[in-house]
Amino acid sequence: MVAGDPRPSITIAGTTSHFLDPSPDDGPLAGRLRYLMGGSGSPVLLLHTVRTQAEHFHRLIPFLLRHHTVYALDLRGMGHSDIVPGASYDEPAMRAGVRRLLMHLDLREVTVVGESMGAVLALTAAAESAGRVRRVVAINPYDYAGGILRSGVLARGIISAILAPVIGPRFATVEPKPVMRAILRGGLVDDSALTNEYLDELLAVGKRPGYASVARAVYGALPSLVAARSVYPRVTVPVNLVYGEHDWSRASDRDANNRALPGAEFVQIPDAGHFLSLEKPAVIAALLDRSAVGRITRRVGEPSGVE
Repeated sequence: MVAGDPRPSITIAGTTSHFLDPSPDDGPLAGRLRYLMGGSGSPVLLLHTVRTQAEHFHRLIPFLLRHHTVYALDLRGMGHSDIVPGASYDEPAMRAGVRRLLMHLDLREVTVVGESMGAVLALTAAAESAGRVRRVVAINPYDYAGGILRSGVLARGIISAILAPVIGPRFATVEPKPVMRAILRGGLVDDSALTNEYLDELLAVGKRPGYASVARAVYGALPSLVAARSVYPRVTVPVNLVYGEHDWSRASDRDANNRALPGAEFVQIPDAGHFLSLEKPAVIAALLDRSAVGRITRRVGEPSGVE
């Protein structure tokens, strides 16, 4: 097991880093989960994207701390959570980690905000934790085939090489900064939203022993996120489906989620891509204000009210 490092290179004022130890009931492959905590008020749980960590929300969290107690989780094996050899990184296993945090910290009436992979986990965890989750804000759910491969030629080449059976394990250990920057910019309209500080933190975490195997396993488990759509109809709490105008998802992907979540309110953010928490943190923060929801949500086919 590779223990997490509680000292990331990027800090978010007003938050502290904590670790959640596994209980015997969590099984031998659970490992410790690291999370950030800060602020006061109604609880908000933040779930990050593929190959990132809690610091993915470094631009959003400052907007939330005044009115919310914020918990930002490093999903199993990612960020500074423990890396446990043999652990699974498919959607049900990662969902179990989210539910573990909710249960062990005895969180109730939580608004769960997830982005990309985190949006899928927010929805599936809510389906199993309705007594603890009050609402889900699902940002650009990554629940369709292709995903990051749609972001550009470079991403297609790199991810395909990482998943290749022979060269993949070696390729996953190589993350040149210009390549990582280019891949992440494929999910942005505003390139300035990706700071060097955040990029350096992701690259530093990527050098943890065993992290390359985690990254490869996470990419390999992406089909399980598509399969997780079957859980959506069991979600009984209010849902906001939030999409960037230029997200990787297609109209058919978004329509499929509207059918699976017929009671959800739909938001489309103009001039934004996949990583909305980086590009439009103030807009996401406004969504957490219940009084703002009615003004900035729309159904598919109606004009967007978000500026």
